[in-house]
Amino acid sequence: MSGLASIEIRELRAEAEELSLQVAGLLLEAFREHWPAAWPTLEAARQEVRDSFGLDRISRIAVDSGGSALGWIAGHEQYDGHAWELHPLVVHPAHQLQGIGTVLVQDFETQVRARGATTIWLGTDDEDNLTSLGGADLYPDVLERASKIRNLRSHPFGFYQKLGYAIVGILPDANGPGKPDILMAKRVGSFQPGRNDRQQDG
Repeated sequence: MSGLASIEIRELRAEAEELSLQVAGLLLEAFREHWPAAWPTLEAARQEVRDSFGLDRISRIAVDSGGSALGWIAGHEQYDGHAWELHPLVVHPAHQLQGIGTVLVQDFETQVRARGATTIWLGTDDEDNLTSLGGADLYPDVLERASKIRNLRSHPFGFYQKLGYAIVGILPDANGPGKPDILMAKRVGSFQPGRNDRQQDG
């Protein structure tokens, strides 16, 4: 992670057209192998970037010393501001496994926490049998199958687990038969016990 010293994380703004185009290219390239339907065309990827701008949105970019895009993370407010969805996260394929994704997620958590939210959640699909849940009929014991999940071929859920995200659910067949969405979440704000917690505590 020594190269991270030369990387800057900053807001991606709508007027930064060249950087936005670079980010769209990253989405197209990085997701092509295992998630080709996510952004099948450059225009679809560009629309994803355009959608990331707004008051209820976060759009953050990692750039190198020359100002080129190395990674991007975005998300939007949900549940009356209590939770934010992280979507998407992308790192240039040539710069993966260098800590850029970790820094982007940590920065995103800081941005969400500053807005007073408690939770970040995300969905990470398995469309290419990268986990033990892919290609399987998960019914009827979906949660039991989820509790025994195995990472077979570097599925991103392992990356998020290392950053403190927990699997909170599975949506079977979300992307077609045997292609589930793995739902994950992390608490980033302070926890105030609700009524049920107080009752259980005595």
